[in-house]
Amino acid sequence: MSGPEVSSRERILGRVRRALADVPGDGAPPAGPAYEQEVERGYLRRHGDLDAAGTVELLAENLADYRALVHRCSEAELPSLIGRLLAARGARTVVVPPGLDPDWLSGTGAERVEDTATDSPERLDAVDSVVTACAVAIAETGTIVLDGGPDQGRRRITLVPDHHVCVVRVPEQVVSSVPEALERLDPVRPSTWISGPSATSDIELDRVEGVHGPRTLEVVLVSA
Repeated sequence: MSGPEVSSRERILGRVRRALADVPGDGAPPAGPAYEQEVERGYLRRHGDLDAAGTVELLAENLADYRALVHRCSEAELPSLIGRLLAARGARTVVVPPGLDPDWLSGTGAERVEDTATDSPERLDAVDSVVTACAVAIAETGTIVLDGGPDQGRRRITLVPDHHVCVVRVPEQVVSSVPEALERLDPVRPSTWISGPSATSDIELDRVEGVHGPRTLEVVLVSA
């Protein structure tokens, strides 16, 4: 009598486990000439010596290079700015993460659509815009990182609507490099790394935006 059928996934994981069976759990390389030595990780954590203001300027420059639309305002000006951005898009509906500060949307008359677990792609596709905060922003790469926090919501709400307004608090949420960003992120949380609006190109380098996510990304750099 044959045993239960083993899936391809289980076969692959079984081979990985057997290959790692004699590897110490502390990350040190196993003894013996057959094994490579531990990889030296003496790379730079950041490049250059920009101060906080210079790092924010670098972020803005690289965001714009990726075709994101960059805006700046104070905390007091944020609601009116978000209202103007949504009005300029003709947004009648906006999806809202559960932990987003309600004052941020006090300057808009758009209908607020709550982020819920039952949202379908079709329902989100009918929404005009989404407004979120972020977890961290990386100046060297012009990247915004979301980790599903209460003011960012589920990943799907930033991938389906065609227009994303993302608020970054400066300078406290801005870091210089990817290693510095990773130090701030919880590795068990789902993270979405966004460098400009969604875009792709064919073999002739004809750029098409909005294929895998929002066609328009607007980043608001908010200072206290």
